[in-house]
Amino acid sequence: MPQIAQLAETYSSQIFWLLVFFGFTFFIVGRGMVPRVMETVGQRDQQISDDLAAAQAARDKADAEEEAWRTRENENRAAAQAIVAEAKADAADKSEKKIASAQKRLDKKLAEAEERIATSRAEAMAEVEGVAAEAAQDIVQRLAGVKVTKPSAAKAVKEAMARV
Repeated sequence: MPQIAQLAETYSSQIFWLLVFFGFTFFIVGRGMVPRVMETVGQRDQQISDDLAAAQAARDKADAEEEAWRTRENENRAAAQAIVAEAKADAADKSEKKIASAQKRLDKKLAEAEERIATSRAEAMAEVEGVAAEAAQDIVQRLAGVKVTKPSAAKAVKEAMARV
């Protein structure tokens, strides 16, 4: 078979060109392109690690600022509560003073009213006693026909009023 006989003659030339092609490919790809790709991968890895470090630093800074803000907010809240408590105390003191002042005015008016009532009562009692004495004089005169003096009728009314 002639095809098999040609195999030895063409085999060596095919191996030669195979080695030339793979050698050429090795130097172009292996020595030219792979280092560039590896350099790009290294730069990308470095950029990622730098970005992660910057993100962590930003997170730490944000956490510190948040903690400072919370501290300030708590201090402000405590100050506001102190102001509110002071305002409540001031309002309570003012209310207490107003109530005390009003109570004094009411007590004074009550004392004056009680004094007027006592005066009016005394006047009314004196008038009642006077009217009762006159009525007693008229009644005794009509029933008994005896004339009673005004001082003795007043004395009798006073004694009767004292027993009641």
